[in-house]
Amino acid sequence: MELILLQRVENLGKMGDIVNVRPGYARNFLLPKKVALRATKANIAHFETEKEALEKLNSNHIKEAEALAKTLKGVMVTLVRQASEGGQLYGSVTPKDITESLRNDKVTKHAIKIMRPIKTIGIHAAKIQLHPEVVVDIAINVAMSEEEAKIQAKALEQMTAHTETD
Repeated sequence: MELILLQRVENLGKMGDIVNVRPGYARNFLLPKKVALRATKANIAHFETEKEALEKLNSNHIKEAEALAKTLKGVMVTLVRQASEGGQLYGSVTPKDITESLRNDKVTKHAIKIMRPIKTIGIHAAKIQLHPEVVVDIAINVAMSEEEAKIQAKALEQMTAHTETD
């Protein structure tokens, strides 16, 4: 199925590209989220007339996302969870948990990308995708108590300070 992208889509293309995707991906994801339009002659003509306005809107969204990214850069989210003696969590840390602890209305659980499930005590990496072109790295500090979280954070600071001096 041929579509015109209305914004950048990771691993697919940028705004204005005409791409060929599977019908299910188009029907279930791209079209309902208004990320793309069917590539008919009428839609292509409509896109060409609206392209300038869409690019201006997209650049405004990028600027807002970059401003938010500056406030989130280097943030460490601390989560206190119950765990076994070996450090295994009873459950796992989800994007929803991270969103709630960030307390930022503009960051949704869908924007948080966890590389692999967080099921152990320690410091883990995650990404927040504020816009298809703006991604921020954050650290997730999972501990059994506030004191342990402070110790882990201090250890990370010392480790990064030590590697920066080398």
